Amino acid sequence: MKEKHHAPSVTSLPPSPRDEADHRVRRYALTMGIRSVCFLLMALVQPIGWWTWAFAAAAIFLPYIAVVYANAGSDSTPSTVESPVAELDAPRASAPDSISTQPEVITIIEKRDDPGADER
Repeated sequence: MKEKHHAPSVTSLPPSPRDEADHRVRRYALTMGIRSVCFLLMALVQPIGWWTWAFAAAAIFLPYIAVVYANAGSDSTPSTVESPVAELDAPRASAPDSISTQPEVITIIEKRDDPGADER
């Protein structure tokens, strides 16, 4: 079976809600599967001994542990989200070569060539 290789994340964003929910469901299903095996072993293993009581205790307490373990997602581990945009220092503006007191003004004069354009 081929292993899936995930591309590395560019940012430190937490996993998507869908991925986190899938991970929680897998953890819950695994724990409940172990509980089912313990329940079957409790019922099928003969003669009754200390292991029967160990399997019974596991079958009783694993549902609680499964819920707590599944709900203890990545919420318990703090994650800081970093911006993917690198902060760069802007280059300082150079002083103009000639310092003038009057700003340069560009004036555009439009002239109509059609004398009857005003009447339309």
